[in-house]
Amino acid sequence: MTARFGATAQGDGTTRFALWAPDADSVSVETQNGRQYKMQRRHDGIFDGVFPLSAGNFYKYRISPELVVPDPASHGQAGGVHGWSVVVDPVFEWQAISWRGRPWHETVIYELHPGAMGGFAGIEAELARLAGLGVTAIQLMPIADFPGAHNWGYDGVLLFAPAAAYGTVLELKHLIDAAHGLGVQVFLDVVYNHFGPDGNYLSAYASAFFKPDQQTPWGRAIDFSQGHVKEFFIANALYWLNDFRFDGLRFDAVHAIDDNEFLLNLADAIRDGVAGRDVHLILENENNDAQLLQRGAEHSGFDAQWADDWHHAAHVLLTGDSEGYYQDFQDAAAMLARCLAE
Repeated sequence: MTARFGATAQGDGTTRFALWAPDADSVSVETQNGRQYKMQRRHDGIFDGVFPLSAGNFYKYRISPELVVPDPASHGQAGGVHGWSVVVDPVFEWQAISWRGRPWHETVIYELHPGAMGGFAGIEAELARLAGLGVTAIQLMPIADFPGAHNWGYDGVLLFAPAAAYGTVLELKHLIDAAHGLGVQVFLDVVYNHFGPDGNYLSAYASAFFKPDQQTPWGRAIDFSQGHVKEFFIANALYWLNDFRFDGLRFDAVHAIDDNEFLLNLADAIRDGVAGRDVHLILENENNDAQLLQRGAEHSGFDAQWADDWHHAAHVLLTGDSEGYYQDFQDAAAMLARCLAE
């Protein structure tokens, strides 16, 4: 990558800032006390600079006299998705230093909603009970910061910032460290097919992030043909896997991404960027594209896909509900048999 997005504390009282803003004429880092630091524009639309701000400082980016925005790669927020971004101290003293993960065939996943379990600290309090049930992996529904205090997680807009409603960066790392101490993997559900509608300012200064002529059910489609867009999401995946030591990622609704080349590049970058431990990559993919699961000389692929067709057929059989995306499952018994057979 030519740039690491967001604010990276340097450990010497300074922080490096980087923002892709190709539509902007100038960008400055603005602090809570009103100080401004002008960033340097690179040829590729990246604005960056190293300034005397240490961990704990609040900041935003001033794009124009009228537009001041949070960092799209913020590692922490104060005051919600429209509030101040926070320079986060990356240092954490891991205890389960010998943890190398578990192989896929040992993986028994318990999916959970962090808010419903009392946030990161609440999940940690339940780890021993879950391990006692035979769970070998917990999967957190999306934690990217979202508007308000309650959300399924699929309206996240700041993909690098753990939602403050669930706890702090330190609490999340402590949860993962504690899980590893009990032999439990921790997976994270990530949403790369869209941003939530409230708090996403990208189109104001990086319109190339989105395709002008293609829509998804949640808004304009993300343009993964753009190099810095690809880098943004690859950086996000590696951030969770390396900085937080998550053991795997579940990628939401990749059929809405409609770019298998990007998905394969993403898998390759993760395999290359995480060394020395087992990391598992899971797709939600209504296309049921088996090509994405292949391993070989050309790419390393993903480990598994959700069998949504099985779920949809069983749902129609059990409930009689055949509206929305269940309309394609009218012959539910035959479709369930096909799912089981194939």
